[in-house]
Amino acid sequence: MSIEEMKAKVKKLSMRSTNAKMNLHDLSEELPTDWQKIPEVAEETFKVFQELAEAKKELKAAEKANA
Repeated sequence: MSIEEMKAKVKKLSMRSTNAKMNLHDLSEELPTDWQKIPEVAEETFKVFQELAEAKKELKAAEKANA
């Protein structure tokens, strides 16, 4: 994967992470309504932030190797 493709992946994951964060925030604002959704929404948020962290790490390593 090229550095440009990695940057695009990071950007896409960043947008997804912002959306997931807002979903979690919205759910917290509505509590105690829909409290049953907490594990599902939290897990999705965790996964996307985990993917983003890994993608950023890979991009940084690729940029370092390319310098």
